[in-house]
Parts: sequence; structure tokens; C-alpha cells
Amino acid sequence: MCPQCGTRHDEWDHGGPDEEDQYIAVGQRCVGCQTIADKQKQLEQQGIDLHGMKIGLLPVAIHAAMEAERELRKAQRGRRAWDDEDDE
Repeated sequence: MCPQCGTRHDEWDHGGPDEEDQYIAVGQRCVGCQTIADKQKQLEQQGIDLHGMKIGLLPVAIHAAMEAERELRKAQRGRRAWDDEDDE
């Protein structure tokens, strides 16, 4: 089985006049793949090295939660230990 397309060699017409192929090639646009390609292009235009970088899709709600957590940790790092005593 081909790891890229998932077909087997014996599924294809190998020259027999009466045999039809079992598949037909069709085009299909994936909005997710297009969004990833757009982000890669944007990062390249910004001069960011993409070697080894994976671009993936993340649900908006999860991204917002991660950003909120990141901001909370940043704020906590900026506080000193004695600042917590003032809150009591």
C-alpha cells in the first residue's frame, strides 16, 4: 500500500483494455490546510526561520485559555513574595 495515497498496486489498470481504474483524481480544498499554508507564508515574510517548526490548528477557546494562563503566570512572576501578604 502506498503510504501517501493509500492505494495498492493491484488496484490499478496495468494496461488491460477492458479494465477501468478503481479511483479518479479529484481536487478538494481544505480550509485548514490553506490556513496553515497562509500562516507559513506570513512567518516567512516576517523573516522567521521555519526549519523544524510545525504549524498546527488550535481551537479558539483553547488558545484563549492558554493566553490567559500565560498572562496570569507573567503577572505572578512580577509579584514579590511580600506583595501577597498585603492581599490578606
